Amino acid sequence: MSKLKILLVDDHQMIRDGLRVLLNGQADMQVVGEASDGVAACQQANELQPDVVIMDVTMPKMNGAKATEIMKREHPQIKVIALTAHEDKGYIKQLLHAGVSGYVLKLSAAEELINAIRMVAAGGVYLDAELAGKVVNSYIRKEATTGKGQSRDLTEREEEVLRLVAQGYINKEVAAQLGISVKTVESHKTNLMEKLDLKSRAEIVRYALSKGWLQDS
Repeated sequence: MSKLKILLVDDHQMIRDGLRVLLNGQADMQVVGEASDGVAACQQANELQPDVVIMDVTMPKMNGAKATEIMKREHPQIKVIALTAHEDKGYIKQLLHAGVSGYVLKLSAAEELINAIRMVAAGGVYLDAELAGKVVNSYIRKEATTGKGQSRDLTEREEEVLRLVAQGYINKEVAAQLGISVKTVESHKTNLMEKLDLKSRAEIVRYALSKGWLQDS
């Protein structure tokens, strides 16, 4: 079984040391590189082509959001998980826009990070419960004042597809759950993204959070 190649990015050596021991202890994971700032992280991503990057948010030279944005533009196949001590919704919004696939707090249990890595590597999205709650509250308040994010133009099937995609299911899994073809799922997904002006999976997740659809997921 091939192992997931992981790049660790954090400006604290002690944190990287701990994460390296944790992740190399998993049968399906291998730490292939480390970086202490965003600039070095982008260089390492170019050279090592990791499957998953564990990204700190606040670092010297270049922060995690900017580094993520560059990585995703140059290597869209790389999955990025933000591992952060910050619970402020401003940081979360930055990361969402940058294209991260996972959000885990540094205070969370080690098993949560392990689960997040496996989920995003499989094409899903992982949201720490604490972070998700903050984003949900923020977007619900935004809707109340702006009236944006209405789903009235979606068909019932499009809404079902959106909910499942936001929960991290890939097209094949959505098709199986709804009893429709993968091609039909792709068609519904394209239509709903056009209707709601959504450009990425991260924006689908943000939309679902704003509707309160992921609070119990």
